[in-house]
Amino acid sequence: MPRLDFYRLRSLWRRVSWRDRLALLVVTLSVAIRLAGVTAAPAGFIHFLAWVAVAWLPFRLISAHRDKFLWSLRNRLVVAYLFIAVVPMILILAIGGLAAYIGYTQLAAYTIYSDIQAKLQKVADTAELMLTNPGAAASASEEDIEPASSVVDTLASDLPGLRIETGAGAELLATDAAKSPNRFAGLVHSGGQTFLRAVAARGAGNRRRIVSASLPVTPELMDLMVPDLGALRLIVTRPARPGDAPHRVRTIGDQTVFSTTIDGSEPLRPAEHFLDLRVDGLSKLDVIWLDAGHVAAGSVYASLSTRPSLLNRRLFNAPGEIGGIWVSLLYLVGIVFLLLEVAALVTGVVLTRTITHAVHELYQATEYVQQGDFTYRVRAQQRDQLGALGESFNTMTSSVASLIQEQRTRQKLENELAIAQQVQNQLFPLELPRLEGLRLAAVCRAARVVSGDYYDFIPLGRDRLGIAIADISGKGISAALLMASLQAALRSQVLLDGALSRDTAELVSRLNRHLFLNTSSERYATFFYAAYDGGTRTLHYTNAGHLPALLLVGQEMRRLDAGGMVVGLFDGCTYEQGAVPVEPGSLFVAYSDGLIEPENVYGEEFGVDRLAEEVSRNRSLAPQDLAERLVCAAEEWAGTAEQADDMTVLVARFE
Repeated sequence: MPRLDFYRLRSLWRRVSWRDRLALLVVTLSVAIRLAGVTAAPAGFIHFLAWVAVAWLPFRLISAHRDKFLWSLRNRLVVAYLFIAVVPMILILAIGGLAAYIGYTQLAAYTIYSDIQAKLQKVADTAELMLTNPGAAASASEEDIEPASSVVDTLASDLPGLRIETGAGAELLATDAAKSPNRFAGLVHSGGQTFLRAVAARGAGNRRRIVSASLPVTPELMDLMVPDLGALRLIVTRPARPGDAPHRVRTIGDQTVFSTTIDGSEPLRPAEHFLDLRVDGLSKLDVIWLDAGHVAAGSVYASLSTRPSLLNRRLFNAPGEIGGIWVSLLYLVGIVFLLLEVAALVTGVVLTRTITHAVHELYQATEYVQQGDFTYRVRAQQRDQLGALGESFNTMTSSVASLIQEQRTRQKLENELAIAQQVQNQLFPLELPRLEGLRLAAVCRAARVVSGDYYDFIPLGRDRLGIAIADISGKGISAALLMASLQAALRSQVLLDGALSRDTAELVSRLNRHLFLNTSSERYATFFYAAYDGGTRTLHYTNAGHLPALLLVGQEMRRLDAGGMVVGLFDGCTYEQGAVPVEPGSLFVAYSDGLIEPENVYGEEFGVDRLAEEVSRNRSLAPQDLAERLVCAAEEWAGTAEQADDMTVLVARFE
């Protein structure tokens, strides 16, 4: 087993690329450096490369299995739907949620800032009013005074703890935060407490009058600043100094500051729904620190923990109750959008399942077809293009099954025809007989696998020979069977009765009766039979409806046509026997109609006359060469390789 694992690991190592090997090497080197505790400068660069390699390896793992995963059409459609619909929707929702969160945080920060500025403006208005109000007490002392004007009472009604001082705050008018030499409004931290403070001055010298209005920042005031919005916190800071209490020194950003915290009393309200998340707004303001006569600039970080529902009421209800309609409309649009997205998701899933189911059916059907089962049918459940494709597949498999069956039947017939051809070839003379003073040749070219033409050379004695040629009606197997019957009857008649070898007319008459009695009424054959006697050099013959054989004696071309009706069609037919003397050098040619019936492009047949001319022109050729030349001449006349009928030609040269 360990040996098997070793070979498996080695095979796996050979399959990975050099990039993967380099990534594994870098990761291994980084782990080794960390275990060794090396902290030199190159170690950091190697660790960086290791992180890059770690990010590369999952990418390679996904790439290696991508083709296998995406082979299925269902997985491809799911991935396509994720990238086309789901991923963009998630990005849109993420961007929308992020934008909403940022917007709410900025709105909360702006609310803090605007409310503090609003309170500060009221404090400044109060100081300005006390400076110009002739009814206010004008004491030269630094004691607190009570406002005498009802207007001041109105302004100070929502400013709990407001104090008015005269002659105080001159040091604030000299700071950079003062709007002018006679006006100051801002946050001031003094005596361990933070104030909203405004200073107003008028006149110069001994006639200069200064009024200061101070509003302490208390939890009560903080609740009035941002009513019903949530928990408000103020962190008042200044640069840290030596001797500051360590527990009040903190680091904010890149600064070390001394801070004090003021918390409001209002808690954060519970969420109204699952989207009513916590929102933290932060606003930064300037503050003046007055400690032991020292003036220092600092910062106030005002944070508000609230919820979107509270900010929505503040935002939309401010102009009037009609603002709530817009909030409801916004929620309605969101619900409709969500319903449309759900409907789109369901539609996409249904369509995807429809497509993948149809493709799976087709794939499963191809598996059955591959195994040779053409009876499996695809269930077309939809009336769409996929359903039509399934029906087309069913039609195709049915057609293929029929074609295969036809092919098997045809193959069977071809095998049977091949056997029939072999049997028929045995019926033709395997070797041409040799007779003194006579040279023979024969060519038979079948138009189909088996031929309907028949020829034979039958030895009848030492110097006698029977020559037969026939053309069976029809083609194919039926003609071949009739030809076999004719051959058997002919040989049995000739060989059993020697007298018939001399009386060709009687022989043909008996063959006619045999075929008439043993074949159907529409079956017949043209037949030519000749008996050559070498002793008397005479050729006896009978032509039963066959094309006349040609006998070339000297320069004279004779046509041997004596005989009668075709054999096998009528009973009781009488036949005539012809006899012709044969001189040395004579040439005998017998043929079937397939040799003279080929037509050229003008529809003209090759004909007997052209055949006779070819015989005369090539009379000097050897019998076999002459026979082949006659067949070639007929084919050249037709000008096509397709053969319409069987071609048979017999040649005998008498020497």
